[in-house]
Amino acid sequence: MSGPSPGERPGDSRAAAEREPVALAPLAEGERPPALRVAVVVCSLLAAGVIVGALSVHDLARRGGSLPGAIFLAAMLAGLARGMHSRRYWAVLGFEALLAFQILVTSLALVVASTLPAAAACLLSIGLGGWLFWKLVRVMGRIQAGERRDGRAA
Repeated sequence: MSGPSPGERPGDSRAAAEREPVALAPLAEGERPPALRVAVVVCSLLAAGVIVGALSVHDLARRGGSLPGAIFLAAMLAGLARGMHSRRYWAVLGFEALLAFQILVTSLALVVASTLPAAAACLLSIGLGGWLFWKLVRVMGRIQAGERRDGRAA
């Protein structure tokens, strides 16, 4: 192990090495990391839940909803799930935007939570949504690394 070169402080080379970007390995053919699989399942369950909820609520319009709106939302969620299953960057990015919105709204709901179970449910939702968001950031990087390698646009 050699010491620092003349004019260089001892910690400079280590700090420079820490600033170097880390190359992400592209996803292998057919590889779907666990976070991506979880996101696909969550998105698919949300799509099914929207349809079941719309069909099971009596007088949906009086509650501020509509069947065409529910079908549209479920189709969007199903499209995101399919795109994520196909490892498309835009789909993961779209789902991350929905997760960020969910975390923000649930954080605001935590402020007005009036019972301990409601506050616990908000904290659980924020924690799980934040964990999935964080894990999907690396997946997005790996998808993008593969697209750059293959010469495809994101």
